[in-house]
Amino acid sequence: MRKGIKIVRFALVGLLAGLWAGDSPNPPNIVFLFADDAGYSDFGFQGSPNFHTPNLDKLARQSVRFTQAYTTAAVCGPSRAGLMTGRYQQKFGVEENNVPSAMSSAGLTGADMGLPLDQETIADYLKKAGYQNIYLGKWHLGGADRYHPLKRGFDEFYGFRGGARHFWPYKEPPKDPLRKWERDFKNFQEPDGYLTDVIADEAVASIERNKDNPFFLFVSFNAVHTPMHYLEEDLPDRKIKLTEKRRKLYAMTKAMDRACGRIIAKLDELGLTENTLIIFTNDNGGAWINFSSNRPLSGVKGTHLEGGIRVPFLLKYGDHFEGNTSFNYPISTFDLLPTFVDAAGGNINSLENVDGVSLIPFLNGKNQYRPHETLYWKKETRAAIRDRDWKLIRMPDRPALLFNIARDPNETRNLARKHPEKVKTLYKKLFDWEVTLKRPLWITKRENSKRAIEIFDKYR
Repeated sequence: MRKGIKIVRFALVGLLAGLWAGDSPNPPNIVFLFADDAGYSDFGFQGSPNFHTPNLDKLARQSVRFTQAYTTAAVCGPSRAGLMTGRYQQKFGVEENNVPSAMSSAGLTGADMGLPLDQETIADYLKKAGYQNIYLGKWHLGGADRYHPLKRGFDEFYGFRGGARHFWPYKEPPKDPLRKWERDFKNFQEPDGYLTDVIADEAVASIERNKDNPFFLFVSFNAVHTPMHYLEEDLPDRKIKLTEKRRKLYAMTKAMDRACGRIIAKLDELGLTENTLIIFTNDNGGAWINFSSNRPLSGVKGTHLEGGIRVPFLLKYGDHFEGNTSFNYPISTFDLLPTFVDAAGGNINSLENVDGVSLIPFLNGKNQYRPHETLYWKKETRAAIRDRDWKLIRMPDRPALLFNIARDPNETRNLARKHPEKVKTLYKKLFDWEVTLKRPLWITKRENSKRAIEIFDKYR
């Protein structure tokens, strides 16, 4: 087994029992726990000395932890599109974040900025395998009715269509209709309580309802995205040295950790845990606006530095893989679709136009090489490529930056002048990829593009 795969072993009990979904009449449930704008290091299992996340820390001790997990974009809308389709989202025109206030009048606008209808989703594939698909929380893949979760393969929806909203019930209907809370289709009613707890309540109820059949539960928290709403009882003890702003983030993180714990506890209670694939990750790097920490990585949400695109990632699948282990090659969140299809017993070789790969053969020892030799990111003229351990970042206002991520994961040493031929090689490879992409379906305002460059400089 190669050095990059660190003590990840196919558990003996799983090997003997032959419990792979494709060989079993009892396909696994899939529970996907998805955070929003969380900091790379704001979890105990990621090394935080101050943030209290006992439930996710416990899950980490039972999981394979992916130390080089990436999202397909540095902001949440495109990132979710790539995850949901298993593809580079730029190939179907979803390159910019679908935030109406930040977009120009060019192309699609408002609620029409959604995941194109010709793209199949994870839920579309799992529905063919007989799964009941449930989506809870933040959608952000299009606000118009035609993009609704119930029209994209999901059977149940309890959440909101937009990218952000209050964590408390609105007393008056919000000005932005995409912030309304909705059950299934156009049944709008504000939740009763703090939203992170409400999502946990519904997740627990969904598991109870669907316990007798395979289900895919997508738990899309809007925590810890702004606004910074929290429960007073979740604030840390004053003995924990945090700024006032980070104290709020602590409280929001604690609530999300508690929600994850409740969901996992319900699986345990019903005896479903051993036949459930559980994954926890984040939609992009931690944001500056909610005071997340990505240390020691440089960069934040919206940048192609490691802190903008590298995320925590845990995977537990009963006893199939030994817990408290790590996988140290780069993966991407677009690997989730083929991984889920594989676990469900589907033929991943039949997947068309999918850029991701199933992670299962890399964890059971069948594949002993890198899942991806090369990964790409792009937003407007800003772009990045990681080719094995080399990473090039292209900016519109300066020469390219070159880093060796294996030796310098914090991107402190720009090696572009020392290795000009490597810069040329990666530039060409990036260009070759870009010619395969589609023109963006919507475009950001010029002032927001300038702001993105300022953020890059400030948080590098």
